[in-house]
Amino acid sequence: MFLLTRMKLLDQQTQWSEISLLLTNDTGIRPLKKAYFDLDEATDVLSVRYDLLPGETECTGEIIVNVQRAVDLGPTHGGSSHELALYLAHGCDHLCGEDDATEDGHKQMRQRELQWLKTAGDDGLIDGLIE
Repeated sequence: MFLLTRMKLLDQQTQWSEISLLLTNDTGIRPLKKAYFDLDEATDVLSVRYDLLPGETECTGEIIVNVQRAVDLGPTHGGSSHELALYLAHGCDHLCGEDDATEDGHKQMRQRELQWLKTAGDDGLIDGLIE
């Protein structure tokens, strides 16, 4: 809920009715990356924002998180909980329309995500997420 609140602050125009979260591994995320982005590779997180259907006024989306990658990279990236929380923040950033295709865009997104995580950590919302 914390990250969704932060999304609301970032993307003032979008009203969200539902965001689903799928936790998977390299094997599970690879075909999804192929289906959504036509890239045959595993990744850390995918975000999919669905188009509004006629009559809908609120957006729906999905964040797909590779927990296996968070666990594998966690020991060298601040811990598995931190890495998983970073993937969630990154997914939320993308749902808000942010793009990390350029170096500048990546830098801006990472700064915002780390600030969200700092605030969430200060509030005790990340502790024990998966460990």
